[in-house]
Amino acid sequence: MNSQEQSMRRVTAIRNGTVIDHIPAGKALSVLKMLGVDGSMSNPVSLVMNVPSKKMGGKDIIKVEDRELNQYELDRLALVAPDASVAIIRAYTVAEKMEINLTEEVVNVASCTFLNCITTNPREPLPHRLIVIKREPLELRCHYCEKTQDINGLIENLL
Repeated sequence: MNSQEQSMRRVTAIRNGTVIDHIPAGKALSVLKMLGVDGSMSNPVSLVMNVPSKKMGGKDIIKVEDRELNQYELDRLALVAPDASVAIIRAYTVAEKMEINLTEEVVNVASCTFLNCITTNPREPLPHRLIVIKREPLELRCHYCEKTQDINGLIENLL
């Protein structure tokens, strides 16, 4: 049995919902936070962390039943897991595979983490623009103040 078969058997299949696979190991909790998934929701959520992966060494997997991600949520996901794969499940089968698009610029997903940035001024209604400097590891810089962003801080500053 290969590592993919082992990881797939750790969590049972879902009838309807979303499966997010190939999340960098240890980042699943950040993904849940970004998606607004917490203990107050009634949807069952399956979480597997640090399972073996030939492609990544280790990975996390999330299954959220009875919820389909939209493009806005995928844009947010790009900040933590830009290479994750997302599958929409309907009637126990993959109905749709969705793409996470980390472009050269991330617009209106998170606000700048620098407190003196012009984007924090409510009288200056500018779009929140973060420039992707590097993909691996992810490095973002604010378009306006040019400060390098703290990824964990961005998770706290999601719009």
